[in-house]
Amino acid sequence: MKRKLLPFLFLAVFASGCTVYQINSKDLSQEYYPPKTNINDVAYIQNVNKPYTEIAVVSVTTEREQPFADVLPKLKQEAGNLGADAITDVHNGATSFWEKLKPQRLIGNAYIRTTYTAKAIVWK
Repeated sequence: MKRKLLPFLFLAVFASGCTVYQINSKDLSQEYYPPKTNINDVAYIQNVNKPYTEIAVVSVTTEREQPFADVLPKLKQEAGNLGADAITDVHNGATSFWEKLKPQRLIGNAYIRTTYTAKAIVWK
């Protein structure tokens, strides 16, 4: 019995690595906005040309090589949970511990993780 259980135990331990994403937000408003139930209800707009109110800053920390197309839904989901109509002003860069490391020849670049931040906004 133990021999049959060992491969499953190994697979479970091997497959349960660290998480790829760390998602956070910081509220900037005391107002309540109903959450969006679908991320398609939250737009990604690079250049906003109508009046808005910034209600939060959302962030996703992930592996440096993670494509933006994979990160965008995470930003939109967090903003939607806060009731945002859209996200804008998306930036990325190394933060905290990773920012302090100097580039090294061994790994080619010290920035192993990167954080994407965006403004969560509602229309006026």
